[in-house]
Amino acid sequence: MQLDLNLLTALDALLEEGSVAGAAARLHVTAPAMSRSLGRIRRTTGDQILVRTGRVMTPTPYAVSVREHVHELLLQAQTVLAPSRELDLASLERTFTLRWHDSLVTLGGSALLSSVRRQAPGVRLRFLAESSLDTPELRRAQIDLEANADRSATPDIRSAHVTSSRYVIVVRQGHPLTRDQAVTATQYAAAEHITVSRRGHLGNTFDDAFAQLGLTRQVVAAVPTEAAAFAFARDSDVLLTVPDITVHPAATAFGLTALRLPIELPPAPLYLSWHQRYDGDPAHMWLRDLARIALGGRDSGCVARTDRDAAGESEANELP
Repeated sequence: MQLDLNLLTALDALLEEGSVAGAAARLHVTAPAMSRSLGRIRRTTGDQILVRTGRVMTPTPYAVSVREHVHELLLQAQTVLAPSRELDLASLERTFTLRWHDSLVTLGGSALLSSVRRQAPGVRLRFLAESSLDTPELRRAQIDLEANADRSATPDIRSAHVTSSRYVIVVRQGHPLTRDQAVTATQYAAAEHITVSRRGHLGNTFDDAFAQLGLTRQVVAAVPTEAAAFAFARDSDVLLTVPDITVHPAATAFGLTALRLPIELPPAPLYLSWHQRYDGDPAHMWLRDLARIALGGRDSGCVARTDRDAAGESEANELP
């Protein structure tokens, strides 16, 4: 049986894009040429691969079942056929899929995209929102790079620590708590709070810390994204507690002020995670380096300043 690796490339593009036109654009061929490739794939596999459902093309059960394997085979073939080739960013054509928390997209997404476009104009980025459920996309090669606060315990998932950030209280400008020299634990617990949870959880580790002090927070709402929480904080007197690294990009836009947390909590870590299949992939290594810079290159040291450092400021409780 004579195998044509070009069919593997075409099949990967068809399964990724979900249409003949999208796959053709991705591989820089004409739509008729991609249609002929799809016909050859159908004859080779004995499966329709994509079938029309209304105005869209839907993958068959067989196509869904082999999608991960096809993508992995293509990566392995590329590695075998070009083991020593230096990465040519100017000619690199690739789409990377990233699942990042929305606050991290706001923090570093623009900087990452700018660096990518400047160095490799043929590379595209797809940022996906976090799911309300833990999903295995990294293992299935559906996600190239994740960024969040958790280090995976799965042996085949690699994680790299990017940075850590102290927690701060976020309130609207002019909030009553900004008039005090420092927010006390009692004041913090007595206020109304909003939390960020993709699963809708009203409680988190802050409640455990305050329970040890005999205090209970009043959590009045949970929202799925940090952007939504910032809007609530801007329009009301609710308190939001988040890592300070994610506050600065939104502070000006939302008119927010960061205040010092009244208790010491372990800093919030930030990790990049990927599947081990990409450990030695030059393009993926390049992307990881750019992502580390985009997410970890900001100075979050303002929250570590002492009260003596803040002497002379009009409000010692506020963080710049």
